Amino acid sequence: MRSIFLFLFAMAATVNIEGQDKILSLYEGSSPGSKGNPPQERKTISDYGTPILYNVTEPELWHYSAQGKGIKPAIIICPGGGYRVEAYEHEGSQVAEWLSQLGYEAFVLKYRLPEDSLFSDATFVPLADARRAIALVREKASEWSINPDKIGILGFSAGGHLAASASNLFNQRVPLSREGNKVRPDFSILVYPVISMADTITHQGSREALLGKNASDKLVQLFSLEKQITANTPPTIIIHAKDDEGVSVENTIRYAKALRSNNVAVKEVLLEKGGHGFGFRKESPAFIWTEYLEHWLKEDIE
Repeated sequence: MRSIFLFLFAMAATVNIEGQDKILSLYEGSSPGSKGNPPQERKTISDYGTPILYNVTEPELWHYSAQGKGIKPAIIICPGGGYRVEAYEHEGSQVAEWLSQLGYEAFVLKYRLPEDSLFSDATFVPLADARRAIALVREKASEWSINPDKIGILGFSAGGHLAASASNLFNQRVPLSREGNKVRPDFSILVYPVISMADTITHQGSREALLGKNASDKLVQLFSLEKQITANTPPTIIIHAKDDEGVSVENTIRYAKALRSNNVAVKEVLLEKGGHGFGFRKESPAFIWTEYLEHWLKEDIE
């Protein structure tokens, strides 16, 4: 029986992803949209020294239980990676371990990556997994001592786009998943997020991976999330470094402006330095983002 705790290194070495209390499959049986005969998931190290996952075809939630007793809020974490890979460590497991120590039930979402050869309606596969993750945590809230009205979503870079998609499109009927309040997060945490699919400010790699090379105007509009905000978008903290050369800070500026225009509570944090992809790297000058987040959670969410 395949161990769900092991992933394959590029050099055929295997390692254990440590720290989780449990790993849960998102779906019973085959995942919606899967075409079958998936490639082997692969773990390797990027050119920047970042552990990443390729070929994600089996979506999971990695659960990091909160310290302390009582009913807790929950946070589902979406690692970034341009919708091509997932930086599961410094934008995933390390963040989850920290949040669990603060008293939050933390989950890393290993979501499927949009690949037309593997999935039908591939563009909607990551959103389907995010919706299912929110619904699953809400369904298990009593069992896991979670407040079902305080389930948030956190995303980095393209994972931030996924988190923002879940935060705005929950009432949109799209392929592969159900819509409605059961899949709506109660709060949203976005860190150097891709927000817009507009040519002028988008991250082109993320746009092409999610929407394809010849995206329709309808898809560009739908996934330009600064245009999808309503009064029902959940309270949000959005964090970005001004010197980010990977994803323009204009994504955050426009999104925060649109949130305020729709009377959605928003905390906008623009850091002077940090670049892109700092995640949970303690050596980064942007690591102060964790202090902003901790304060916001205590003041606005708990």
